[in-house]
Amino acid sequence: MKLLWVWVVLPFAFAQLVTAFFDFNETELSLIESLEYGVSKINYNPLMVGLTLIHTAGAKGAVCLDGTLPGYHWHRGYGSGANSWLIQLEGGGWCNNIRTCVYRKKTRRGSSTYMEKQIPFTGILSEKAEENPDFFNWNRVKLRYCDGASFTGDSENKGAQLQFRGQRIWLAAMEDLMSKGMRYANQQFYTVTSLEACFQEPQELNALVMLVYSLMRKVDVSGGHTIRSLYSGVVGLQGVQHNLPRICTNHLDPTSCFFPQNVINHIRTPLFILNAAYDSWQIQSSIAPPSADPHGYWHDCRLNHAKCSASQLRYLQGFRTQMLNAIKGFSMSRENGLFINSCFAHCQSERQDTWFADNSPEIRNKPIAIAVGDWYFDRTAVKVVDCPYPCDKTCHNLVFR
Repeated sequence: MKLLWVWVVLPFAFAQLVTAFFDFNETELSLIESLEYGVSKINYNPLMVGLTLIHTAGAKGAVCLDGTLPGYHWHRGYGSGANSWLIQLEGGGWCNNIRTCVYRKKTRRGSSTYMEKQIPFTGILSEKAEENPDFFNWNRVKLRYCDGASFTGDSENKGAQLQFRGQRIWLAAMEDLMSKGMRYANQQFYTVTSLEACFQEPQELNALVMLVYSLMRKVDVSGGHTIRSLYSGVVGLQGVQHNLPRICTNHLDPTSCFFPQNVINHIRTPLFILNAAYDSWQIQSSIAPPSADPHGYWHDCRLNHAKCSASQLRYLQGFRTQMLNAIKGFSMSRENGLFINSCFAHCQSERQDTWFADNSPEIRNKPIAIAVGDWYFDRTAVKVVDCPYPCDKTCHNLVFR
């Protein structure tokens, strides 16, 4: 059995991207927000879990963008799972300049003042064995994301009254959870959404699961570098460079080391990657963002894959190939695991309908929850890659309106 770091590139953590960044309209933003907590028609009555503020964090300077206390949602484990912990790190995009960070600090992505007091626990966070067969009775924690740099920054801007303290939030949260029993854990499983905390590898663990991984494409459809420009701003503004892995920054610049594909091969612990080959967030934000598509050629395609032209689908097939090539070295390790399905989706672990349901996505008749459990508990090796779109008929593809 593996001790586990679960990185879930969150079902949606799916990025509540700052409006100013990628020009999402209100309808698109509302849909993204509705994806975040994975509520679906198959789970009308999910467990609601309250927000716990970390009261010791203030003295450590571990605060959200606006200076408020950070927090998490925790449902206590029991029985065989009483000493097992699943920690999900919330995702939600980034802010790369003063303007977007000031906007962000007035939302739940930058202030606990605006965070929901209760959120539903579904999918990998569900407390029902029939919905979450391997982790239902574990201690399950969702750490809220309110810093804007994937829990890695440590800086401030006094003029704009902004605190970039993601690294301190991470440390304060871990210390608080340790005091509540996690120090006695015999199993830990960390999930992250998007890129969140992918640099925070717990030294004492011997396995890590990253549920949902996104290869960040460096060039968009116009040949520009939308995502690199964004990352450069995040790294420089929030003091991220000081907390990036030295093994990466010794040979690459800090911005390059914020790209997950440049980090995963340096992770020492066994890792599981769950991802959609046609990641919806990638299509929206780094492949065909509005800024790279001024004439709207990609507008319909990026909202609904069924409206993509033959040439656009070929382009997206190229993205899939690029992603598979990027993780080729990773997949050669006998200890690592893979589940790459050919869906237009993002962060499929927290939504109940994609994590584990009667009609959830499968590869070779194996749904995501069973694949992750099989790998984690050493029931069988799991390295499955779907055939290219449109072969998979089990997908729950995202369509934006």
